[in-house]
Amino acid sequence: MSTPDLRHATTSRLRLDAVVPEDLDDHYALHSDPGVWRHLPSGVHTSPERTREGIEHSVGHWSRDGLGYWTARLRADLPGTALTAGDVVGTGGCALRLGTEWWNLYYRFTPAAWGKGLAAELVTAAIDAAHTLAPDRPVVAYLLEHNAESRGRAERAGLQRVWRGPDAGNPDPAAVRLVYADRPLDEDLLGRVAAHD
Repeated sequence: MSTPDLRHATTSRLRLDAVVPEDLDDHYALHSDPGVWRHLPSGVHTSPERTREGIEHSVGHWSRDGLGYWTARLRADLPGTALTAGDVVGTGGCALRLGTEWWNLYYRFTPAAWGKGLAAELVTAAIDAAHTLAPDRPVVAYLLEHNAESRGRAERAGLQRVWRGPDAGNPDPAAVRLVYADRPLDEDLLGRVAAHD
């Protein structure tokens, strides 16, 4: 059975393309916007080099695992905003982080695109892609408890909260991490998922 090519996909309003080095300027614009990181200010990218490292990781996911993060572009102008067809509005997808055996679900959108249902389209496509490629691997999302929007998006996608505890690696010692998954996780796997930063 051949492996499906998931590098390019479309939803009703998004064109999803595997992240490539040529996306650097668009990704840096997205990740250096403090509004994107409202719930995790320490995440703001302060140099293109940091963004380039993330892109290199994503390119590696695609070449190694056949799935990774996409660049999300609008297929048409987005009503009620200044966003037009072809604009990069976000990034995300599912990837196997090094040393793990679960799909990490990730999504990040520019604030101008929030509240329009675009993240829902990307998340649905990402979970479908992960289930198509390797259905035995769970899909997991790491969230900060105070990020109600992201939490709601995971829940509306059918993920269930499987863990709550300290957010490893967060400079805020009071930060609380939630872990969501598309299925129950056994105790051993849950311990590894919860400990991963």
